[in-house]
Amino acid sequence: MRGKCLCGEIEFELHGDVPNLYQCHCSLCRKVTGSAANAAFRIGADQFAWISGSVQIREFVTESGFKSHFCATCGSPVPNLTSNDSAYWIPAGLLEDSSELELVAHLYVASRAAWDVIADVGEQFDEMPDTEALDGLLQPAKSVT
Repeated sequence: MRGKCLCGEIEFELHGDVPNLYQCHCSLCRKVTGSAANAAFRIGADQFAWISGSVQIREFVTESGFKSHFCATCGSPVPNLTSNDSAYWIPAGLLEDSSELELVAHLYVASRAAWDVIADVGEQFDEMPDTEALDGLLQPAKSVT
């Protein structure tokens, strides 16, 4: 499975099992995406490879540690390593073919925007669920090669 930013300068590839999706409705994710929520998943670092353009990646980190990596040319959010370097956070909108991915969770529903109407798909959590509960929901949905 491949993904790329809006201008196509940054491209990456995923291998192995791809997890289900979550949408985060917190205020930081709204600002990063400019939309109601951020649809994403995490995948093991060993299942991820940059194909091109990684030199185009820029980073912004808030005082709280929230980070955003993005393309210097088009501004698209791009994958970045989690804080313990074990996995990559993948913005689902960058994927070339996401037809078999399933949305299973909505995070930080209590802080969603007043105009954000959440579809009746997936479990809803007012805040971040515990790691075990979230990981259980996000179990791999599809194997890619």
